[in-house]
Parts: sequence; structure tokens; C-alpha cells
Amino acid sequence: MSNFSRALSIALRMRVNVAACVATSLLVASFWALNLAAVWPIVDAVMQNMSVPQWVDSQAAEIQLEIAGHESDRRDLWRRAALTSPENYESLRWSIYATNEKLAGARRRLARIDWVRPYAEKFPDTPFKTLGVVCAAVLIGTLVKNVFRVLNVVLVARLAGRTALELRNEFYRRVLRLDMADFGDSSRGDLMTRCTSDLDGLQLGIQVMLGDALREPLKMIACFIGAAFISWRLLLLTIVVAPVAGLAISYLSKALKRANRRAMEELSSIYETLTETLGAIRVIKAFTNEPAERARFNASAQTFYRRQMKIAWYSSLVSPTTENLGVMMVVLAAVSGGYLVLNEQTDLLGVPISNAPLTHGQMSTFFAMLVGMSDPARRLSGLFNAVQRASASADRVYEIMDREPRIIDPPKPQPIKSPIGVIEFQNISFRYDPEKPVLTDVSLTVRRGETIAIVGPNGCGKSTLLNLLPRFYDVDSGAILLDGVDLRDVRLRDLRKRIGIVSQQAMVFNESVSANISYGAPAATQEQIEEAARQAYADGFIINKLAHGYDTVIGPGGNRLSGGQRQRITLARAILRDPEILILDEATSQIDVESERLIHQVLEKFTRTRTTFLITHRPSTLTLADRVVVMDRGVIDDIGTPDELLARNELFRSFCHISYRESA
Repeated sequence: MSNFSRALSIALRMRVNVAACVATSLLVASFWALNLAAVWPIVDAVMQNMSVPQWVDSQAAEIQLEIAGHESDRRDLWRRAALTSPENYESLRWSIYATNEKLAGARRRLARIDWVRPYAEKFPDTPFKTLGVVCAAVLIGTLVKNVFRVLNVVLVARLAGRTALELRNEFYRRVLRLDMADFGDSSRGDLMTRCTSDLDGLQLGIQVMLGDALREPLKMIACFIGAAFISWRLLLLTIVVAPVAGLAISYLSKALKRANRRAMEELSSIYETLTETLGAIRVIKAFTNEPAERARFNASAQTFYRRQMKIAWYSSLVSPTTENLGVMMVVLAAVSGGYLVLNEQTDLLGVPISNAPLTHGQMSTFFAMLVGMSDPARRLSGLFNAVQRASASADRVYEIMDREPRIIDPPKPQPIKSPIGVIEFQNISFRYDPEKPVLTDVSLTVRRGETIAIVGPNGCGKSTLLNLLPRFYDVDSGAILLDGVDLRDVRLRDLRKRIGIVSQQAMVFNESVSANISYGAPAATQEQIEEAARQAYADGFIINKLAHGYDTVIGPGGNRLSGGQRQRITLARAILRDPEILILDEATSQIDVESERLIHQVLEKFTRTRTTFLITHRPSTLTLADRVVVMDRGVIDDIGTPDELLARNELFRSFCHISYRESA
């Protein structure tokens, strides 16, 4: 529950709202017990054909007679003690002590009667009118109680909602701070589940804890105090079975938390399956693989169903456990109290229960208070699973929120020279998996304004090498230097502001065209946005083919655009950012031949004043390169101009497919 407590502590910081929740819960609990207490005057007064003032007077008279009898007994005992032998004095002394206790108890009851008398005299002087007043008071009390209950529910919902809002924003902020490696460990479906379903479960848990879980126990406490006022000894006798139920509920709580956590993990798997299916629906339909996908989804859904059934099984045991506890308490109270009332006794098996015999009205009120405790207990049992689910959700949410990024700013960051001169990769090695090196002892020096093309087979480490430059990952050994300064010694924001990236997968957002182009330069004017689009040869289709031009919202993932159109928008984004270092990862792979030729003209001008890295297999793109780096199995196989490599490097020729001179 420690992580759940952390979430609750956020809610508790809203002190005014919390105080209002507690105050309304206290008022609801007070009116709950007072309404039940109305049983006493109805049974002992109205049903005895007396008004409340008459009943108070009769009670006072009975207590006065009882006091007179105890005083007479005490005087008689003192006389006998004065005349008895020393060996009999001790037993008489204990009798005198017991009589004094009874006398003191009777005087306390008389004092309470005298305190109540002024209020009792305000009641009507006939039994029927008294019944009417009591019933009206119960109706008004119930109405007032429900008004406070409505206020309490609204205040608790507001408190839980504000807490969930803060947690959701903080969770999203922490997700954005995670290292790139963490997004491989935590799948998109899992992160989506934690940010939606788990946070919803956590919000419900907070609402339960500060709502019903606070209000219902207060109602139980109010009834407990009312029952203790009548006979605290009898109350202790009736709750001896509580520890057994407590142990059973403790076991069920641990089992429920485990079951809920496993169900949430399986729900993450369902989210992941849905994400993959919707993202690859074209491939699934093209290969007619719907049956296999249905089977995969059904397997996850079946596992989730079994988890849900286990939760249902454990949850079903909570309510009977509390109900059995309540019934056992009432039965024990009925047997014990019935014996005391029917036989007008004050002791049970030699144990003193009350100072005076309990009346029918007192015993009825005692039963009403026990029932008043059992109803909140029944409600609480229904909320038990919600609290355990919230606890499991809190563990999953804080598991991500507590994950500290490994790629962070240094304590004393060094400035980056402007413009950036020399970039040096010095003997760098890197691996995602400790057993599988991706880069091994790679060294490369790149001068300012130079365009470097990197080619090689899939999995040779091309993209990984360039992912190290903006510090998406840190090298395992070696260093990457900017004018002699290690990347790890500069601020991430300062570094990444100098870099523009256009990847093979054109990542765009469900925003307007203008917002997508200015994503890396939010302060850009509309004129600058349109100029960048013209340089990327995107202006034509934006104006002529999109309904609202630059204000057109392009849909989730840019699904209203073709692949080539998306690619040109991402290229315009990089041009508008005007970076000192440009990384193009197969950036022209989805563009038609004519657009590629025009974009090459733009890139030829755009790359002259900045350092550019190209990952490409197209010979036409290699015309932009000053040097080509050939990579194979995580090492640099050769470096040279395209002409030099065509002449001497078989691996380079195999990737070009056609002669460089022919493509030129």
C-alpha cells in the first residue's frame, strides 16, 4: 500500500477540500446514529403509553428509589461491619465496595436524567404527539444527512479527479523523460494501460478511500459509541469474533492485490495486440492472416478472463465474511441481551454487564446500533476490490514514475561552440543486449560542412551510430566529441537544438500542416513555415490538394496524406529548424523520382553550410556525399569517396546495385 499512500498524500495536500470531505462525513455519520437512536424513546416511552416527559420522570423516580435502596443497604453493611469479627470483615468490605459502585452508577444515571430533563420537557405531553415528533425528527434528520452525503460525494469526486489529473500529467512528463531504451522495455500498449486503465483504477481507489472508506467507518464508529453508551461491556462481548474475520479479510486483500496486478498486466497485452493490429491492418489483410490474429487476441482475452474470474472469486468471499461477522455479533447480542432483559439481570455468568437491568428500549437501541454498524461494513466489503485494484494500479504507475533516466544533464554542463566544427567518434562501442555488440571500436572524424553517407547491410549499426549523436543512447566505451567536448558534458537541450532529423518513418502528428512543420521551431512565422515548405517542395500539394491548405489537420499519424507527402512535411520541418547537424535516415525512400530530384537540389544547397549524415542505399542520393562510410557487423569496413569505393570495395558495389557513374 506504500505507493497507494503516495497517491493519497497528493490528495491530502488539498487541505480545504479534505477538511470539507471529513466534515461532511462526520455529519453524515452523526445523523446516521441519531436517527437510529430514535428507537429508544419509541420503545420505552411511546410503546409504554407515555410521553417523553412522563418517561423521564418515571425513570428519575425509579433511580431515586434505587439510590435509596443502595443507601439503606450500605448503612446496614456498615453496621454489620462494626459488629463483626476481624475474619468476616474482609467479605463485608467487598460488599460495601460493590454497593458503593452501584450507588455511584445510579447517581450518574440520575445526573444524566437531570441533564436531559429540560430538553425532554419540550416534547409533547401525549404519547401519540411524541411519536409524531420523533418520526418528524427522523425524516428531517434523514433529509439533512442526505444533503451532506450529496455534498460529500461531490467533494470526494472533485478531490479524486484533481489528484488523478496531477498524477496523469506527472506520469506523462516522466514518460517523456525516459531513455529510448526504456521504450523497448515498456511496450506502447503497456504504457497506454498504465496511463489510462491503471490511473482510472487509482482514481477510483482514492475516491473510495476518501469517500465511502472514510464515511462508512465513521458511521460504524458513531454506532459503536451509541452501543457503548448503553453497555460497553455487552458490546465487547459481541465483538469477540471480529479478529477471526479480520484475519480472513487480510488474507483476501493480499490475494486480490496479486490477482488485480496480473489482470492489469494481461490487459496491457491486449492493448499491445490492438495497437499492433490497427497499425498493421493493411499487412494483415494483404496476407489474409485474420484467423491467426483472432487466435492471438483470443489467447490474451482468455487469460484476462481467467484473471477476472479469480478476482470475482476472491471478491465474492469478502461480503459473506463480513455478513457472517455481523450475524454472529447480532446473535451473540440477542442471546446475551435477551437473557439480561427478560430476567432483569445485570450479570452474565458472573461477569457484570451493566449497573442496572437493561430496558427493552435500551436493548432495542443496542440492536439498532449493531445493525447500523453492519450496513456500513457490508458497503465496505463491496469496495474492497476497488481498493486492492487501486493499490496494484499505484504500484504499476509509480514503477514508471520512479524510473530515473540514465541519460541526464551533467552537474556542470559545458557550452557548445557555435558553429560546431569537428565531430569525432573515438573508439566507440555499444550494445543493446550485453551478449550482442552492435558497434565495436568505431572511429570517425567529420569536419564542419561535410556530408557523410553511411551504407551497409541491415543490422550493421548505421542507425545506431547516428542515434548516439543526439544522445538517444550513451556509448558503452569510447567518446563522441564536439570540438573536443564530450557529448556527456553538455546539456541535452543545447545539443539536440543543434540537430535536425528526418527518418525513413515520417513521424507527423494529428495537427495542422503548419503545426507539423513548425514542430521544431514553434516561434516561426507563417511566412517562414511556407518558405520551408517551398524548399521541401511540399507547398504545391499543401495549397492545391488539401482542403484548408496549411490549416488542414492531417489525421492520426498523417493518415490523410501519402507517404511521400508526409516525408516532405518532415523535411520542411528540418529545414525550418535550420540545424547545424542534419541527419537523414533514408529520408527520400518514400518520395517519387521527380520529387526526389527536386529535393536533391534543395539538399545540395541546404547541406553546404552544415554537417550532414546520410543513411541511404540509393546511388542518386550518394551524389550529395563528400565521403561514404561502409559499415559491416558493427565496424567500419571502408571510408572514401563514391568513386574510390566503387573501384575497390565489393560490399559498397553490392549495395549500390548499379554503377555510380551510370546513376550520375
